[in-house]
Amino acid sequence: MTLEKASFAMLSRVAESIYWMARYVERAENTARFIDVTLNVILDQPENTNQQWDPLVQTTGDVEFFREHYGDSTPENVLRFLTFDAEYPNSILSSLNAARENARTVREAISSEAWEQLNSFYHFVKRAASNGRLNGPAQIDFYQEVKQHSHLFNGILDATLPRGKGWHFANLGRLLERADKTSRILDVKYFTLLPNAYDVGTTLDDLQWSAVLRSVSAFEAFRKRYHTITVHRVVEFLVLDGRFPRAISFCVNWANDSVHQIVGSPLGAYRNEPEQRLGRLRAELVYADVDSIINRGLHEVVDDLQRQLNDVGSAIHETFFAMRPVEQIQATQVQQQYQ
Repeated sequence: MTLEKASFAMLSRVAESIYWMARYVERAENTARFIDVTLNVILDQPENTNQQWDPLVQTTGDVEFFREHYGDSTPENVLRFLTFDAEYPNSILSSLNAARENARTVREAISSEAWEQLNSFYHFVKRAASNGRLNGPAQIDFYQEVKQHSHLFNGILDATLPRGKGWHFANLGRLLERADKTSRILDVKYFTLLPNAYDVGTTLDDLQWSAVLRSVSAFEAFRKRYHTITVHRVVEFLVLDGRFPRAISFCVNWANDSVHQIVGSPLGAYRNEPEQRLGRLRAELVYADVDSIINRGLHEVVDDLQRQLNDVGSAIHETFFAMRPVEQIQATQVQQQYQ
């Protein structure tokens, strides 16, 4: 291996670890947000609580794994599965373990403060797994603390990491994960929180949409923009708003900015597949309107968004992280630039 190829491989490894470190922390936080929505809705609607949990498993896409290991979708089973299951790769505990391992391999590329906070975050959840923290009224407090630990990690990372390529890879992973999970939280509303179509437009409907907004810390920002809650306004805010940090359009826009900062190409142009795919998705969201989303079907729109976000993730892997010769990558970039 030549010195140039060895250097590329090293930089690729560091970038990939930072990207996945940030992405896994965001995944842990958003899983906590999923659960927090359901727990809070159950407080307002305690009857038939088991019906609230099975669709939550459905939204993970890992139903077969859950059925094989747990069987019925009882609250205890779903909470254990999504929070502490060390064999399930997307549980909160597994996500933080993966984030910590990625951070450990590139400790020289992140600040000691960020490493210490992530390490503390992981051990907080690990201790909770061993002492039965999810029993009783401590449930909601636990998921609030998970979110706070995540906020603290992201705040430290932003305050201590120079705005170079490392930070932009972290930002890219964080924003793509956040966009995906905001879309899934909207899906949870449709398939978990409102099983009866007759409830649409009722006080119960308002309470449930309020819970969705609170799950992404959007309730106060939404109420400052709108005085009343309607399906159209919530969808417009969480999908198309360009200023709220957890709106899908905001995440895609700034992920697009980070990938251009990494590559060094101007906005509006592209040199590789991630830039092309993110630019196309950004344009679709900029020119979309809420009526077309509702008429097409929110579930169908969410499915398409998740597919495109997955395609972006695959393109990022192939372009930046796959261990290919430098010459092959450069040739691919030149070819894509003129397509």
